[in-house]
Amino acid sequence: MGQAEWAHDLAKGLLETTLPRRWAHTQGVAARAVSLAPILGDEADTLTSSAYLHDIGYAPDLVATGFHPLDGARYLRDVHQADDTLCRLVAHHSCAVNEALERSLVVELTAEFGEEGPALIQALTYCDMTTGPDGVHLDVAERLAEIHSRYGPGHLVSRSIAASTPCILAAVREIERRMAERA
Repeated sequence: MGQAEWAHDLAKGLLETTLPRRWAHTQGVAARAVSLAPILGDEADTLTSSAYLHDIGYAPDLVATGFHPLDGARYLRDVHQADDTLCRLVAHHSCAVNEALERSLVVELTAEFGEEGPALIQALTYCDMTTGPDGVHLDVAERLAEIHSRYGPGHLVSRSIAASTPCILAAVREIERRMAERA
C-alpha cells in the first residue's frame, strides 16, 4: 500500500463516521492535491497524503489541545511514526502558526514540528483554502468568507484567518502561477 492509500484509509477511519462533513472536505482537498501532480512530480504522493491527513486532528479521539494541526501531527508522529515531512505539513498547513499564536501554542508547534519547505506547504494551503466544507471547489475569497461566516468575527479562528490571509493569498497565487506556466 502506498502512502496516499494509507493516508486515505487512516483519515476515512477517523473522520467518515464521526465528522462526515469534515471527511467530505478532506476528500475534496485530496482531489485538489491530485490535480497538482503536474507541478509536483515526485512530491505529488506526499501532497496527496498530507491532504488526506491535514484535518485528522478534529477527530474526537485525537483532540488534546483543541488545535487540530498540532493534535493531528502529534498523532501521526507518536502513534504511526509517520514521515517527518508529512507531520510538518499537517502541523503547519494553511498558515497554522497564526492560530497557534492565538491559542498560545506557538512554542509547542514550532519546537515539535519545524517548518516544511515552501513548495509543499503552499500547495497544501492552496488545496485546503480552495475547497469548501462540503468538498466543492471554491475561490479562495469565497473560502475565506465562508470561514469567517462559520466562526463569527470575534472567534479566534476568524482572527487567525484574518492574520493568515496574506500568507494564504500568496500561496494560492503561487500555485495558480505554477499551474498556468505548466498549461
